[in-house]
Amino acid sequence: MQLTRPQAVIFDWDNTLVDSWGTIHAALAETFVAMGHQPWTLAEVKQKVARSMRDSFPIIFGERWKEAAQIYQDSFLAVHLQNLQAFEHSEKVLDLLQKEAIFTAIASNKKGDALRKEVAHLEWTDYFHAIIGAGDTALDKPAADPALEAMKYSGISVGKNVWFIGDSEVDMQCADAAGCLPIWYGESENKPPQYDIKYTVSDHSELLKMLKGL
Repeated sequence: MQLTRPQAVIFDWDNTLVDSWGTIHAALAETFVAMGHQPWTLAEVKQKVARSMRDSFPIIFGERWKEAAQIYQDSFLAVHLQNLQAFEHSEKVLDLLQKEAIFTAIASNKKGDALRKEVAHLEWTDYFHAIIGAGDTALDKPAADPALEAMKYSGISVGKNVWFIGDSEVDMQCADAAGCLPIWYGESENKPPQYDIKYTVSDHSELLKMLKGL
């Protein structure tokens, strides 16, 4: 399949457009200690964190998951804006998409209110036609709901003309379920083999070149 100019691009947020691992790791460590669990290493966090809190915390913490969720949220929200770092060239990508009048959205498993605060903090709100976070739809990623909800605002029929760019298996599952074209963000050797992912970008400089080439 030859890559063609997209009509729409849906981005994951954490660790696709912005680097959030340090903040997520610190907030999880505080939560794990408070709940009597052994904290995960940063490498474990990068490997295991992808699903939304309402999907993952009941598995980790059982019946006390809501207590753990509150501890995590308090810790995360205390520092997430001051620690927020956009990836190099990510804003250039968004600027190009805006200039080319390509519909752009976010579908994230970060809670919707926190997500929109981060987007606003970077002064990026105007880049996106839809910003969909965890809890904004009946199901979070890996279900198709967040991507399909984002596309409701586009007037575009979802297909391979809609790119879904993300760094985790749940992103690729969501893209596949929604019928989007999955594009892996990160090292190609890390992409999940069970999905038909033909396109990979290792950073936003590469993504910028890809888009300009179309």
